[in-house]
Amino acid sequence: QLQLEESGGGLVQPGGSLRLSCQASGFTFDVHAIGWFRQAPGKEREGVSCINYSGGSTNYADSVKGRFTISRDNAKNTVYLQMNSLKPEDTAVYYCAAALTTAQRMCVEPPSRAYWGKGTLVTVSS
Repeated sequence: QLQLEESGGGLVQPGGSLRLSCQASGFTFDVHAIGWFRQAPGKEREGVSCINYSGGSTNYADSVKGRFTISRDNAKNTVYLQMNSLKPEDTAVYYCAAALTTAQRMCVEPPSRAYWGKGTLVTVSS
């Protein structure tokens, strides 16, 4: 059964860090690009960071460059998002998605056939 499961969300103070994980199963993980997206209440979904099938190409939204780092471990079918220097505006539900595309295209416009997880909530607040 095809599945993407996010974990690692929670409540953190401004300036703090979290590491999100996206665990995949049920499909050939190491040929798919993986993207992290977020959606805050009342806002549109935003592509946060994406990584290609091998990990050799990554893409970041301007709002997170220098603070977030995406990586993948194909042996574990897992993609990570290390989030440092968190700000209140990073508060959102974070989703991971998988698709047969490039990292850049994944972040700009995920294909209609992308697989999606159910999301994990990140709250940055004092």
